[in-house]
Amino acid sequence: MSIISISGLVKRFGNVIAVDNLNLNIAKNELFGLLGANGAGKSTTIKILSGLLKPNSGSVHIAGMNISTNAFDIKKIIGVIPQDLAIYENISARENIEFFARLYGVRGKTLNTMVNNALEFVGLFDNQNEKPKSFSGGMKRKLNMACSIVHNPEIIIMDEPTVGIDTHSRNQILESVKKLKNQGTTIIYTTHYIDEAEDLCDRVGIIDKGKLIACGSKEELKNLIKSKESIIIDTLHIEQQSIEEIKKLQGVLSIIYDNNYLNIDSDNLQSNLQDILFILFKNNVDIKNISIKKASLESVYLKLTGKNMRY
Repeated sequence: MSIISISGLVKRFGNVIAVDNLNLNIAKNELFGLLGANGAGKSTTIKILSGLLKPNSGSVHIAGMNISTNAFDIKKIIGVIPQDLAIYENISARENIEFFARLYGVRGKTLNTMVNNALEFVGLFDNQNEKPKSFSGGMKRKLNMACSIVHNPEIIIMDEPTVGIDTHSRNQILESVKKLKNQGTTIIYTTHYIDEAEDLCDRVGIIDKGKLIACGSKEELKNLIKSKESIIIDTLHIEQQSIEEIKKLQGVLSIIYDNNYLNIDSDNLQSNLQDILFILFKNNVDIKNISIKKASLESVYLKLTGKNMRY
């Protein structure tokens, strides 16, 4: 049964369509990844689900309630971890979490217990009396999470929660996401880090220019592309003539050139690789690196959008 149901959702900003006829159902206890480049429509969708934006048309139901008429009740059962930090720098970490807990109606002894639990969960209990202005980027992200989960929401919406932090803090946040999932929480996780979606999510939706262009399990998405392996060639520069010659090789299924990367799908990998290198050397193409990659969400995204998602 779907805990979130989105039907025909449209959001415009002037002449720009940020969300274009989005239809999506998310099951209870699902960790659903919304994958797309910056500007694809992820954050706009999240703002509509969290009640911060009103759509131009379409409907959203969360836990059986229509967001247009039951926004107050819906906000009680969701937690939103925004991309932009929503914390106060000049009060302590504990005071930050207490403030947001009170907004959700948490009071008395329950308040103290739930704040302690949130601090322990994100690993900031020993830093609870420190002010966030002295925190690293990773610690601020953890506090951001604690403020959003202190009231034990049924649904958590995470909008790029690991942007701009160090590897150690990123890994800690990803482990926290897995724990929340294991506790039975429904999670919507937006990211442009494809490896995060590959590691975390039960299902993934790929959004591009406001449209949901593919949705399914990771294996279902990988089955959308013909080749299970791709040749990736990092070049300094390449002329269109070389690309056209490679396209004509027998066995080459597709070729995309984006940001100096050649991504070539082939059903005859070993033979084609020799021929491709011959063409590139003949045309004096400088090659920085060559790799062979198995089918992944990154290759699916590239095939469906024609763009690399580099970050």
